[in-house]
Amino acid sequence: MMIFVFSRKFLLATLSSFVCALPLYAQDYPARPVHVIVPITPGGALDTTARMVVPGLSQAIGQPVVVDNRVGAGGVMGTRQALQAAPDGYTLLMIFDSFATNPYLYKTAQYDPVKDFVPIMLISRSPQVLLLHPDVPARNIKDFLSLARSASTKDGTGMDFATAGPGTSSRLSLELFKQAAQVDLTAVHYKGGNPAISGLLGGQVKGMIVQVSVAMPHVKRGKLIALGVSSAKRTPLLPDVPPIADTFPGFEAQGWTGILAPAATPRSIIDKLNAALKYTLAQPDVKARLEAQGSEVVGSTPEVFGTWLRGESEKWSRIIRNLKLTLD
Repeated sequence: MMIFVFSRKFLLATLSSFVCALPLYAQDYPARPVHVIVPITPGGALDTTARMVVPGLSQAIGQPVVVDNRVGAGGVMGTRQALQAAPDGYTLLMIFDSFATNPYLYKTAQYDPVKDFVPIMLISRSPQVLLLHPDVPARNIKDFLSLARSASTKDGTGMDFATAGPGTSSRLSLELFKQAAQVDLTAVHYKGGNPAISGLLGGQVKGMIVQVSVAMPHVKRGKLIALGVSSAKRTPLLPDVPPIADTFPGFEAQGWTGILAPAATPRSIIDKLNAALKYTLAQPDVKARLEAQGSEVVGSTPEVFGTWLRGESEKWSRIIRNLKLTLD
């Protein structure tokens, strides 16, 4: 287990001026352990991020912070449990990109991603990458689209593309790409990212859109071909791969993580948590570990995260409704 050691002097200098301005009840917060609900199984990307951040958050607020995995329905069950918690800062919710899409995919979700929670911080973003099997004779997006359209014209079906599952970001990003490129690609849904990558490596499918961190080892070994990244700009992880937005302006589809509190949580508590998280993400060990797993450390204000959530919710809800997707 890695031990995080923080300078008390630096921590006090970072937080003292802020804390002195808080109302008394916020200065007393937290008086007991804080629980962070992570709505996926231990060991997943979101859970790993939470466990990188939690030790520093605990140090910064002076109380234990407990990771509480609540699993089920693609993250819906844990989210609903957080929704029902008291808005007192003692139950938080760690989320990733499916938080903004689940209400439109699952009738059982029954939460509004914008209205039912208060944003604390957008922690990180992770670009995705458009991949091909090396047997596909295309090394740029223009040539790939010519091949894909030709294949569709010949047999009436699109080139097979893997996804990590019908409700995952890899599937929704594929749908966004199909829409932007006006190309027919047939989604083949696997039960998770690793099986999907294995299917692509084995040639059962021709391509996939997946997070850069998952694809990078295979791209560097020449096992898979990277045509474009889904971020607005190039990523240092694959600096030679152009953004898809160079071909289709405005295209963006990134994985991301963030942390929320139930609606009506006092703003003073939100600000105190945001300051503690900023301190945590500034620690070299935490930043380096997040970047090593393919994440861009963001550390936003609550307002920036709120704007991001609204944008993600609006964009993906349009796509899901247009395609009439449902997973219930």
